[in-house]
Amino acid sequence: MFSHNGLHRRKGAMFGLFRKNKLVKIRSLNETTKHGVAATSLQELLKKGSKLLQVPLVGSHICLYEDGTELSEDYFRSLPDNAELVLLAMVVCDISRLLDTDRNLDLLIDAAKGLLSDERSPKRRKLLGELLLHLKDSSDTENREDDEDWFQGIDVRFKTKSAYMKYNCESRIRGYMKEVDSYAQTIQKPKLKAEYKKTAESLMLQLKSDKYNGCYFNRTEKELNRLCTKDGWFSCQGAFDQDECISLHSINPYGNRESRILFSTWNLDHRNLCPRIEKKRTVIPALVEALQNRKSSNINLDYFYKLLFTRENLKLVHIVCHKKSAHDLLCDKRNMYKWGKRKGL
Repeated sequence: MFSHNGLHRRKGAMFGLFRKNKLVKIRSLNETTKHGVAATSLQELLKKGSKLLQVPLVGSHICLYEDGTELSEDYFRSLPDNAELVLLAMVVCDISRLLDTDRNLDLLIDAAKGLLSDERSPKRRKLLGELLLHLKDSSDTENREDDEDWFQGIDVRFKTKSAYMKYNCESRIRGYMKEVDSYAQTIQKPKLKAEYKKTAESLMLQLKSDKYNGCYFNRTEKELNRLCTKDGWFSCQGAFDQDECISLHSINPYGNRESRILFSTWNLDHRNLCPRIEKKRTVIPALVEALQNRKSSNINLDYFYKLLFTRENLKLVHIVCHKKSAHDLLCDKRNMYKWGKRKGL
């Protein structure tokens, strides 16, 4: 007598006897030497590979060398012969704790450099390159003499990182003011043009009083006044039509020279909390419209100032999240004029 289940087990065992060996080439993560291994299953390959490469079997897994895709049993069976694989041993340390400590930082950097020098996969090169970029962090230094590399190409008048980052933000805001000024050249009516120039002068005076809002990039400012953490980390706030960055972009331009340069590609995109409003297509033309048949003294200068130059309508975004398409939203006419001077509205 034999059971039905016993019959199935024997059939399965017989089927396993006829399963074809698959020949693959396997290596460990930090070696270039490839070893030919034949196996009928992923589990068998793991056992043979861990023994051959002398790594613990428990927690190990196998990935494609080309792009790091982890193998499943079904994926293994679909592999072509001589596929190149990597056996990865279980990571026995807490990665977040490792990256937060300086004790092994130099060893970690050297190891990443060693892997990068021998790496062929573009995807892995990118990951290792970004890891090295963030490991070579000197954000704890502030003065020029303590991090000369960070200041390469920067005028000698800047003695601290925060002073330069403040200037960097001021320069962007000044650029927005130049756009406001230059728009006067497009206005044909002399009277309207004159009133517009008066308004622009008033906006400039307010900007000078606020020191061009350079505090936004200055990590030494109070938390409410800056866009970064006290260590200098900036987070992307997402595209103009999103509440947050779905890709979780972040950068610390205080960390190293490369990050400082890359930060120049991030945009202070014009938006409004609700709705989002653009500078060129909407805010400035709306200002001109508001001045039609009215004096500059009737304009709610604070409203336009906030839209053009403050965090109420400025959003820091990674270049990938900077959408240049039309926002198709308008300024609020109820806020364009001072109370009691909005005739005809």
